[in-house]
Amino acid sequence: MKAMATINYSTTILVPLLAAVMIYSVSAKFQRDVEITWGDGRGQITNNGELLTLSLDKSSGSGFQSKNEYLFGKIDMQIKLVAGNSAGTVTAYYLKSPGSTWDEIDFEFLGNLSGDPYTLHTNVFTQGKGNKEQQFKLWFDPTSDFHTYSILWNPQRIIFSVDGTPIREFKNMESQGTLFPKNQPMRMYSTLWNAEDWATRGGLVKTDWSKAPFNASYRGFNEEACVVSNGRSSCPDVSGQGSSTGSWLSQELDSTGQERMRWVQSNYMIYNYCTDTKRFPQGLPQECLAAFYESFDITWGDGRANIYENGELLTCTLDKISGSGFQSKKEYLFGKIDMKLKLVKGNSAGTVTAYYLSSKGKTWDEIDFEFLGNVTGQPYTIHTNVFTGGKGDREMQFHLWFDPTADFHTYTVHWNYDNIIFLVDGIPIRVFKNNEKSGVAYPTYQPMKIYSSLWEADDWATQGGRVKIDWSNAPFSAYYRSFNDQSSCSRTSNSTWVTCDANSNSWKKTTLSDHQYGQMAWVQKEFMIYNYCTDYKRFPQGLPTECKL
Repeated sequence: MKAMATINYSTTILVPLLAAVMIYSVSAKFQRDVEITWGDGRGQITNNGELLTLSLDKSSGSGFQSKNEYLFGKIDMQIKLVAGNSAGTVTAYYLKSPGSTWDEIDFEFLGNLSGDPYTLHTNVFTQGKGNKEQQFKLWFDPTSDFHTYSILWNPQRIIFSVDGTPIREFKNMESQGTLFPKNQPMRMYSTLWNAEDWATRGGLVKTDWSKAPFNASYRGFNEEACVVSNGRSSCPDVSGQGSSTGSWLSQELDSTGQERMRWVQSNYMIYNYCTDTKRFPQGLPQECLAAFYESFDITWGDGRANIYENGELLTCTLDKISGSGFQSKKEYLFGKIDMKLKLVKGNSAGTVTAYYLSSKGKTWDEIDFEFLGNVTGQPYTIHTNVFTGGKGDREMQFHLWFDPTADFHTYTVHWNYDNIIFLVDGIPIRVFKNNEKSGVAYPTYQPMKIYSSLWEADDWATQGGRVKIDWSNAPFSAYYRSFNDQSSCSRTSNSTWVTCDANSNSWKKTTLSDHQYGQMAWVQKEFMIYNYCTDYKRFPQGLPTECKL
């Protein structure tokens, strides 16, 4: 057997591949390792087993499958797709288990008219349930030459790669109730078939049979995997932590790999189920909500801020010695940012839980939610503000129509070139418009990070500082879940350019609907307790310009 080729996308290898590893690793010849299963001669193996072709005509398509079954592995295949007018055709390359509660990991290549790009469709099924589609265009012509499509599947994650560039990662989040394929052995399959009822532009473009036969070509099949035979795996240990496992069993993307994946997703992703709020009106699937480990750094508090539940829960704590806080790894220049918070319960007087975006420097921009604690039984005050060039003084304050300490609620900053909208559980409570044409400063140029902190402010937070913190109730704790920045423009610390999510442009929405204006009017009538735009005593020379527009 030939040795596995060097892994050519950037990964962090947690366990070295030792000589004694019991991993099935081979650069396969098709005659030995796959069998053509249907097509009545339309599938052919040539070139001494090094080339396999599938054909589709009006009578039938064709397909093949691996002789081996795998329970985890890294599978590579070089494919050259149907050239020319491939509309209505699908070339599928995937792993799948049998039965009605099957597992499946999919690459599907959806054909198109000549000159229009293929759509690369990916999906993950567990126990017969999928609905986890992400789709991409490619940055090359996949019909002019062979390109390598890889599935890395281990107990922690599934990574889809194209020519060594990761395009998608699906993590094992079973601890949060998300199914993950880890128990059912799968074979590798590939087929070329007619799917003109849906494949191209939703079925609007049909297959042109005058172009038949359609042909896809395969070479370079490579499997480094745990092969299952008679119920036994070739890998004695699949934990990824022992010397009897291969390096791919514990691989994860390092920062370079993550950056390359973000580049693909920013520039070539055309559909992402994780941003399809119309499809999931009751809330996005749990796996779509960013894990705090990946998205934030705890920056202060000497252990008083912690991340739990596999990265899905973050807590900040305040005691008499110190508070705590965290910040995002990325900077944002426009976006829709959601966070679920459960605030300090009981007597929270004198405490402030802050959740805001801010840039750096003396002329910083800032968009604020601050939750001012109160004595037991008295409502929190939500304090909102907007700073531009280091100048704020645009406070609006509200009470809430629910107990924010009893459960998690979603607080959203929706920031684009036209408006900043503050929302609570999807209900707008405030809009700050871009009135730069009228001389009102607006944050448009400075990228901002997300910050949150729990801290002592008993000199002003509760009843103007008259009520102090009762330290006998310490420690005080605030809780965070379900951070979502899927619809945003952002950059990492080592990037110069801000990139926007090409698939989700909901952050660009510029106006509220009539229904939303009605909701905001209700909130401001019933729950607003301070509005700088009506504070004539504070502005005896006249209200700020934006208050008069």
